[in-house]
Amino acid sequence: MRPRLTWSASSGVPDVSKLISLFEGFRRSERSLFRPCIIAEAGVNHEGKMELAHRLIEEAAGAGADAIKFQTYKAETIASRHSPAYWDTSKEPTLSQFELFKKYDKFWKKEFEDIKSCCDRNGIEFLSTPFDIESARFLNDMVDVFKISSSDITNRPFIEFICDFGKPIILSTGASYLYEIEEAVMWIQDKGNPLALLHCVLNYPTENRNAHLGMILHLREKFPDHLIGYSDHTLPGDMRVLMTATLLGAVVLEKHFTHDKSLPGNDHYHAMDKEDLARFRADLDETFEMLGRFDKHSLPSEEPARKNARRSLVASRDIHRGRCLTAEDVTWKRPAFGISPRDYDRVLGRTARVDIEKDASLDWGMLDAALDGPSTKNA
Repeated sequence: MRPRLTWSASSGVPDVSKLISLFEGFRRSERSLFRPCIIAEAGVNHEGKMELAHRLIEEAAGAGADAIKFQTYKAETIASRHSPAYWDTSKEPTLSQFELFKKYDKFWKKEFEDIKSCCDRNGIEFLSTPFDIESARFLNDMVDVFKISSSDITNRPFIEFICDFGKPIILSTGASYLYEIEEAVMWIQDKGNPLALLHCVLNYPTENRNAHLGMILHLREKFPDHLIGYSDHTLPGDMRVLMTATLLGAVVLEKHFTHDKSLPGNDHYHAMDKEDLARFRADLDETFEMLGRFDKHSLPSEEPARKNARRSLVASRDIHRGRCLTAEDVTWKRPAFGISPRDYDRVLGRTARVDIEKDASLDWGMLDAALDGPSTKNA
């Protein structure tokens, strides 16, 4: 799949989507952890105000998000007028889903074109979850990757419609049984789209003890050919939940994003703000610096320890020239300047070619030429 250009040359930012690069560069066999792509989920926290949408974009980009995601819907196409609210109505005092969605469905094609342009100017990738056919159609001209909500994981015709655009899919798996995820994966695989599955708990807010991050490992086991990530609804706090998800192998991280966590509404109080995001980004960079390389080998900084903390064979007493060495003549001590203890059995039975003082490191040149061994270089 050829990556589509995301930003103009004048923007001064990379031409290829971070998410596209992640999909193309993913090789499960190479290593177990990848630096994750961070998606700031603005959702409808713009509250229908374009200046606020721009602020969210600028703050997310400045704090280190790789992408910012919105939601595109009309109340009439997402919920019936009698659909009950299932969230904490003390935070969002609405009686039905329709009532809530109607409050925030003011943005449509023209507005999202403006939002996309603002993302381009700020060097952050634009995403928006479509919730109907019409929005999916016009978003196709703006996104490199489609995000499908957990709520549509059983919506086969809609999933297949989005797949027909031929772009990678990010699918959240909240409130799903494994067989439902397997069905959706099969529909997407049949269409040939690259896929990322996000572990998600559809509970607002999710208590840390209910995050069940172990399910990330289950998804990695069951779907080894696909990217696995995490969509988070816990309170931001110190962002330990996202860091733990990363260390379990999540390569896409999504979390709600707001400019003010004190605002009323279900998507503000459990969202991260720019300070939370910037702190997490810095912690993430430090963590991956600590992770370093994934292939075990000795490091240049350890070379003094290799030579001085390891042991080599030494004379445990004075040894006269011509003596046949026995176990009483040889021991092992620091440093590792002489013959390695791995060759202990090869040293016993050899004849000393010279007088050897007690505590002297043994090397092959001290031993009988007829039984001369390998070089004294230590591995």
